[in-house]
Amino acid sequence: MDGRDALDEVAEELYGVPPEEFVAARTAARDRARAAGDKQLARDVAVLPKPTTAAWVCNLLSRRAPAEVAQLTELGELLRAAQEGLAGDQLRELGRQRNQVVAALTRQARAIAHREGHDVSSAVAEQVEATLRAAVADPDAGSALQAGRLTTALSYTGLGPVDLSAAVAAPARPPRSSPSAAPADDTDDLADARERARQEAAERRARELAQAERDAEEAAAVARDAAAATADAERELTEATDRHEQLRERVEELTAALHQAEQEALAAGRTLPDRERRRDAAARRAATATAIADRARDRVTRLRDEDD
Repeated sequence: MDGRDALDEVAEELYGVPPEEFVAARTAARDRARAAGDKQLARDVAVLPKPTTAAWVCNLLSRRAPAEVAQLTELGELLRAAQEGLAGDQLRELGRQRNQVVAALTRQARAIAHREGHDVSSAVAEQVEATLRAAVADPDAGSALQAGRLTTALSYTGLGPVDLSAAVAAPARPPRSSPSAAPADDTDDLADARERARQEAAERRARELAQAERDAEEAAAVARDAAAATADAERELTEATDRHEQLRERVEELTAALHQAEQEALAAGRTLPDRERRRDAAARRAATATAIADRARDRVTRLRDEDD
């Protein structure tokens, strides 16, 4: 194995490890080269740059979903052919396909990274999407994406080629093979691949449309249920508000009546001593009158007895 093949093998391994393991893996590979006496390989390995998070996600996508990435680059070929032929309708249709495929692959890349234990932020996802768009716009950028050796995210300004000078770790190996990839020197196979790409894109659109319709129906049902629940809650709130107002008014009435009763009780309590005194005086007068009456009856009885 010559030095280039050895470095290619090391790079293939390094750019497949998680970002947090890259430095340790690079150091271990350098040390292995030193131990084997290959000083040049050790120096080449030592300067391999650590990929950014976005670049690692793109490399991971190219390794886990090579067929889908190959379709993306084929779509770029179709777009360039349409641009050269000034096929306006075809160009617009391919542009819609590009947006759909890029969005779908960005979501797939985030899902793959999540399964690998790394959640992708919105900022990193934007860089991944920019890289995928660059791969569509520039065939060299597409090949770099398929190689899975990106060190930084790519971007396309709309003019000229994509700057790959510091974005790809050397050496770059040919794009990964995939069931949908077509040989560059076989026109018939390339045409078949393009037709398959068109058919697959149409099938994806049909699946996405069907799923969107199902999602819309489910969302409409949820919205109807939520509206009904809102109406029920509004009615219950109105009833509870009315009941609360009625009870509040009743409480106010009872509070006023209680206050009035308390005032009357206090007033009645203040008259008790006087009424007790009047009762005692009346009782004494009654006792005196009773005694006088008893004496009068006794006198009458004595007088009658004397007449007899």
